[in-house]
Amino acid sequence: MSHSHFVRTYLDDLKTLLDAIAPEQIDTIVDILFEAWKGGRRVVMMANGGSSSSVSHITNDLQKNLQLEAGRALRAICLTDNAPVLIAWANDTSWDNVFAPQVECWVEPGDVVIGISGSGNSQNVLNGLARGNELGATTIGFAGFGGGRLPSVAQHCLVVHSNNMQRVEDVHMVALHLIFSALMERAKGVTV
Repeated sequence: MSHSHFVRTYLDDLKTLLDAIAPEQIDTIVDILFEAWKGGRRVVMMANGGSSSSVSHITNDLQKNLQLEAGRALRAICLTDNAPVLIAWANDTSWDNVFAPQVECWVEPGDVVIGISGSGNSQNVLNGLARGNELGATTIGFAGFGGGRLPSVAQHCLVVHSNNMQRVEDVHMVALHLIFSALMERAKGVTV
């Protein structure tokens, strides 16, 4: 396969996956985040590996860019941004338990917990979302590979129907930027 053919195939696959996103799902997530922003609620995010970079990135957008554009940040935190806490929980308990105790630390009823697992089966993300449910949070998941177990734990779940991790992560990042951009547009001019 030539390099050009590979590139064209990758881009065509990505377009197909992006076209499959239901706008209603994006609208629902934007609604949830808008209400959290208006109510001064927290949004707690978690993921592993490359997906962790995505939630760290979108935390920046939700805090700084909403502050600049709408006058107030969304109170967003990424649980993998504090490496010492993450490693301490992994070392002293288990990797499956790195997010749930942090969710317990930060989340109150009415907050939002977002977990990304490309496979949909990352036990630490599943445990973190389950703890969010127990604490009265709204939980949102992003998955690929058919969703795995994530849709059965998250109250809302966007599943990318691909078995290629890079394409799944690509679509998740586009969806996160889309959600953030729609939220920012909605928040402009709103007095809170």
